[in-house]
Amino acid sequence: MNGNKEKTAESEKNLVYVVGIGPGSEGMMTQQVRRILENCDVIIGYTVYVELLRKIFPQKEYQTTPMRREEERCRMAFREAQKGRVTAMVCSGDAGVYGLAGLMFEVGAEYPDCFVKVIPGVTAALAGGALLGAPLGHDFAVVSLSDLLTPWETIEKRLRLAAMADLALCIYNPSSKKRGDYLLKACDILLEVIEEDRVCGLAFQVGREGEQWEVLTLKELRLRPVDMFTTVFIGNSKTKNLHGKMVTPRGYRMEREYRKT
Repeated sequence: MNGNKEKTAESEKNLVYVVGIGPGSEGMMTQQVRRILENCDVIIGYTVYVELLRKIFPQKEYQTTPMRREEERCRMAFREAQKGRVTAMVCSGDAGVYGLAGLMFEVGAEYPDCFVKVIPGVTAALAGGALLGAPLGHDFAVVSLSDLLTPWETIEKRLRLAAMADLALCIYNPSSKKRGDYLLKACDILLEVIEEDRVCGLAFQVGREGEQWEVLTLKELRLRPVDMFTTVFIGNSKTKNLHGKMVTPRGYRMEREYRKT
């Protein structure tokens, strides 16, 4: 039944795609995303992300808003869809991971004549993890250090509980001009629970010019300069530095050893 509803939605004119364009490079954009962006009538997004797309789709019509005007951006998309135009709302990475997919559905409740379809993309946790090796090979949590929409007390609690549960961690938005010490504060919270030589990783400018990565310890991570285009990885107690790569074992070798006994 859900599949039939989806087909019905796609056949309607008032359709808005919420599209994850990946971390930045054209090569990390999925074929499905590329096909939708090639065929849509208008692309709407945050100014920085739209500039990445202009180079790939220069002939397209674009509409943008700056940061902190996300709801306005959503309404722009629905208004275009109501005109019968196939509209793409673009987000970096995956639209459902710190993107606008949720807000589009919330605002979309006011536009019952429109349909929303989310198209997945490659998020920084996956792309950055691939650069580093295999840091998320077992259970993990993803936490954003941005307190614009989440109280810092809640972020602290989530970091502490993830460390207590021995989950590998992927941290988004580790720093900004106004939050220059947030990664330092996060590391100090983690150090209450885990050892200072825990294997960690940094992925810089994933999928963009200047892409770099580094494997280091939690103690070293504490004072590393980072920005909003850095993704941070904290290993679990089993994570290893194997020839410069960050590897969190799934447990396959352990399982074989167990069967031998």
